[in-house]
Amino acid sequence: MHFSIPDTQEQYADGSGGSPTYTVYNIYINGNYHCSLRYKQLHALHEQLRRRCTDAALPPFPPKRLLPLSNSQLETRRAALEHYLQIIGQDGRITRLTYLQQFLHRAQLDTALAECSVSSEDEQQQLQVEVYSGWAAGPGGGGSGGVQLLVNCHVQQNVSALLQSVCRMLQLPDELIQFFCLYLMRNVEASEDGSSSPDDPSAVLLLRRLMDFESPFISRMHAQPCQLLLRTCYWNSRWDSKLLNNSVALNLLYNQTLADVAREWVICTPEMRRQLCSLQLQSRPLQYLELVRQLPSYGCLQFGAAQVDYPELETTALVTIGNRELSLRTARGAKIYETKFRVTRMRCWRVSAMHNTYESRDQPTQLQLSFEYLMSKQTLRWITITSQQAMLMSVSLQAMVDELLHSDSNGSGGASGGSDDEQEASTSRGASESTTSTPSSVSSSCTTTSGTSTTMTPPVKFLAQRSKQQHKLTTARTFAAVFFRNDETAASVRNEAFEGIGDDDL
Repeated sequence: MHFSIPDTQEQYADGSGGSPTYTVYNIYINGNYHCSLRYKQLHALHEQLRRRCTDAALPPFPPKRLLPLSNSQLETRRAALEHYLQIIGQDGRITRLTYLQQFLHRAQLDTALAECSVSSEDEQQQLQVEVYSGWAAGPGGGGSGGVQLLVNCHVQQNVSALLQSVCRMLQLPDELIQFFCLYLMRNVEASEDGSSSPDDPSAVLLLRRLMDFESPFISRMHAQPCQLLLRTCYWNSRWDSKLLNNSVALNLLYNQTLADVAREWVICTPEMRRQLCSLQLQSRPLQYLELVRQLPSYGCLQFGAAQVDYPELETTALVTIGNRELSLRTARGAKIYETKFRVTRMRCWRVSAMHNTYESRDQPTQLQLSFEYLMSKQTLRWITITSQQAMLMSVSLQAMVDELLHSDSNGSGGASGGSDDEQEASTSRGASESTTSTPSSVSSSCTTTSGTSTTMTPPVKFLAQRSKQQHKLTTARTFAAVFFRNDETAASVRNEAFEGIGDDDL
């Protein structure tokens, strides 16, 4: 997980703006504002993790102080808490704990209640959320309606519960749910002038992948305008074979592939496109998938245009991730060049974020993904991608690496579930996430070990539970810099799937 605490704010219990009652810490996960917590709540979390994580060494927790803290002491505590969360976010044994997932999920809900983003009435009623399961693209490459589901979504539901509801509404067998996940996506044109339809496959922009520690209703509310998108969650295309024998799963995979081809996420030659159109007109999904799976870009995610420093500074490129690679497509004159970087040659990577805490708490003003790549024998080079989708790129790389490591160690791919809840959440449905390192750096860890946990509800009371009266959080004072940027010189966590090469391998 990417953890950061870019700023703090004061909570006034009486709402009068007098003397502050306590300080809350604004916690971001994977680049998005998640919740605000007090020191004692984070300390209670530490104590519970200490009891449950007997096989994982927890970092020291910032000590308590009896006297009120000065501004400089608050800043020191903020940085120490951030460092603590970033360290535990590196350990897959901790991040996969059911207790931690429930703690973060409840924290998001109670923070939204305290900030009046949702009301107690919302918490009790069923809410409608649109879920897109795919587009049935026409032979000419355009959209032709597709499937839109209206799913009853309770504000307290986490991602797994909503995913299960969606798949059951589609009559997908329970044993196949593990192969799918939910994304937040946006129609790019609609967000600008409202002129485009969500049925236009070329207008889709993936915002982020939803994780089990969040409420889809609240996360979608913070990211508006957006919709939910159902996609396969694995990176190894051989897991398609698990879906082809079921008509519902086959239709979902087929619709997803049609949309990817129509958006040109899957690159086809003119002859190949004619063959695919012919198979689509004949309604032969199995033959269509068999043919398209031969293409190298099948199963990849494509991101929006980004600024990269390869092969030269300020180069505009389209970024694609999949098939154990990150590829850059750049235009030089009238020609399009594609450069592929194998994930097993990335020694490490990190995400740098700049938070403008006054203007936008929900979105960083700038995100950069940097990875150190083995260009040739004993030659490493840092390559930087500047994109608002940098966090999703990092999460995708991490999921791909985790699936690769799991496949190598167990002889099976990342979509095959384990017996415990944590392994099923992180490996079966691909919920493994990128991690942070030091307070000034966000990096990716490839730890795939699993831990044990209980399913008890976290016994910590959050902001919305402290009194009968709800008090809105104020932003009277912040103790972090207005612009928070990660230090690019800080240490990074190494990629355990990294492979050394020789010049003859290039």
